[in-house]
Amino acid sequence: MDVDVVIVGAGPNGLLLAGELSLLGLRPVVLERLRERTGEPRANGVIGRVVQALDLRGLHDRLSGGEPLGEPGRYFQFGGLALDLGALADNPLHGLRIPQPRLEALLEEWAVERGARLRRGHEFAGFAQDDDGVRVDVRGPDGAAYAVTAAYLVGCDGASSSVRKLAGIGFPGTTDEHFVSRSGDVVLPGSAFADELGSIDAPGQRMFPFAFNRTERGAFVYAPFQPGVHRVAVHEWRQPPADPDAPLTPAELRAAVTRVTGVDLPMTRPDSDAPLAWRRRVGMHSRQAERYRDGRVLLAGDAAHVHSSVGAPGLNLGMQDVFNLGWKLAATVLGRAPRDLLDTYERERHPAGARVLMQTRAQTALLAPGAEVTALRELFGELLDEPAVLRRLAELLAGADLRYEMPGGGDHPLVGGWMPELHLGTPAARSRLAAAQHRARPVLLDFAGGVALAGWQDRVDLVRADAEDPPADAILVRPDGYVAWAGSDTGELTRALRTWFGEPADAG
Repeated sequence: MDVDVVIVGAGPNGLLLAGELSLLGLRPVVLERLRERTGEPRANGVIGRVVQALDLRGLHDRLSGGEPLGEPGRYFQFGGLALDLGALADNPLHGLRIPQPRLEALLEEWAVERGARLRRGHEFAGFAQDDDGVRVDVRGPDGAAYAVTAAYLVGCDGASSSVRKLAGIGFPGTTDEHFVSRSGDVVLPGSAFADELGSIDAPGQRMFPFAFNRTERGAFVYAPFQPGVHRVAVHEWRQPPADPDAPLTPAELRAAVTRVTGVDLPMTRPDSDAPLAWRRRVGMHSRQAERYRDGRVLLAGDAAHVHSSVGAPGLNLGMQDVFNLGWKLAATVLGRAPRDLLDTYERERHPAGARVLMQTRAQTALLAPGAEVTALRELFGELLDEPAVLRRLAELLAGADLRYEMPGGGDHPLVGGWMPELHLGTPAARSRLAAAQHRARPVLLDFAGGVALAGWQDRVDLVRADAEDPPADAILVRPDGYVAWAGSDTGELTRALRTWFGEPADAG
């Protein structure tokens, strides 16, 4: 084999996977058809459970500029309806504001530091697989064709994934061709704003930045992502077909904003050298791959699922795919995995993807124009006065309602869920649990001194520690942060270790 894994696509998911695999001792190579990063603004942050997952690798410090993982955000939206999460005792909706170009640059730096190789200007052209591996066909920057052999191929190449298409994996779902979204970075005059908060008065309502402002004609979003520059987006339903290839002009964007808000907002292009977001998207897609694996070919991120961006779930979903896949793929390539470990990637992540498609479709429906939708929003808004409803929505948006089946893990309430953060006391020092997981290895926490790791020391870290009111005598945490076992039954522990991390080294 030339390399262990070929990853197609150098977006956040492909780069994160390359770093994970390198951290675990593999030799991945990333193929990216673009010769350099475009710098095109897309996502402007990460929300949800993945913020905590990034913390498990020490990446939160790197991405945040050294800021520790802080308190979750108090305010968010669901379908344009305001959520005040301040009353929740354990709000799960963490956030990390970082522009996607910066996110990609730092993830690339992290992956390359750990030995991953990135080939820019090298385009994936096809593959052939057999029981022993995958041959990946590539076109280099000069047009010359060559091949790379690997144990596995992973498509992180976006919604139009060539890997998915050539693997013959279906992508069922829905497309609304009469939905049009327009967005651009513009300069708005100071006279456009009603107060120091940057709100805008429109007929019958006041609109606010960083919010989906829904009207009877569509939805309007705006926010100051650069000094003196606002990113403006306007969404319209039931529109005549638009040419997706024609360049979007300020006049077209301004006309769409006027139609939706009833306000004629003067806007001009910024005088800036920074990349600007000017984009028209025709059609709203909500689709999911029929399967995430075909033999030695796997899918992650947008290659596996596409959905509305409302609620900003894309990076949360895709990067959690990667955290779930990385350690399983590494164990498989290294020959340490149970026979069906890699199959659990699809078994666990496909339902997670389907759930995000469900909730983004629901949010999109709440934003659509129409008197019936207005009535639905009024009723839904009344329900938001209930703390239980707020918690349910916060967990849904964060992906914190996710629980995996953990065969052999016992019936402790922790099993299958996310391991909560703990402050540990060890003979050496006191530290956060997240620090024990920076190596992307499973961790067995022993608070009662009653467990051992005979046979699994080469792939599981045993941490004997104390904590204030520990939730169990011992806890086995997978590399992706989910609890595989908890309690004191050593027979159950042995079954869980075999299920997730293979036979012990002395098993013959």
